[in-house]
Amino acid sequence: MSISKIHHFTIRCVPDDLPTLLDFYSKYFQLTPGPRPAFPFPGHWLYCDGQPIVHVAGCLDEKGVETTGPLDHISFRAHGLEKTREFFRAEGLSFAELPVEGWPLHQLFLYDPNGLKLELTFDLNEEEGNKNGQLLQG
Repeated sequence: MSISKIHHFTIRCVPDDLPTLLDFYSKYFQLTPGPRPAFPFPGHWLYCDGQPIVHVAGCLDEKGVETTGPLDHISFRAHGLEKTREFFRAEGLSFAELPVEGWPLHQLFLYDPNGLKLELTFDLNEEEGNKNGQLLQG
C-alpha cells in the first residue's frame, strides 16, 4: 500500500449550519456542490476538479457535542497567492500568513464558520513561474 494524497475530509455540524458552511467553502475556496449519496442526514459534498474533497454532514444534534480530538487543521494546496490575498482582503475575511523558513512555501491560515482551522499552502517556486496564477486553481 502507498498513500499519495488526502482524499477528502468531513465536517460534522448541526443541520442549521449547513447553509453557512456551504456558502463559506463555495465562496472562499471556490469549491462546487455536487452529487452526494442519499445518506440518512442532510449534507453537501463539495468538489474540486471532479473530486469531492470536503464533505459537510448535518448529523449533530447540537453544536460542540462531538469532537475530533487532537485535529489541529486541514491544509489545501493552493495557487495564486497574491490574488488569494486580494480576494480575502476585499471580502473582509481574516487570515494570518506564515512563510516557511528555509522552504519555498508560504501559508495562509483562516477559520471556517464552525471554527475549523484551515491552511492554504502555496509553493513559491510555482508562484514565481506563474505570477498571474488563478485564485486557488491548480
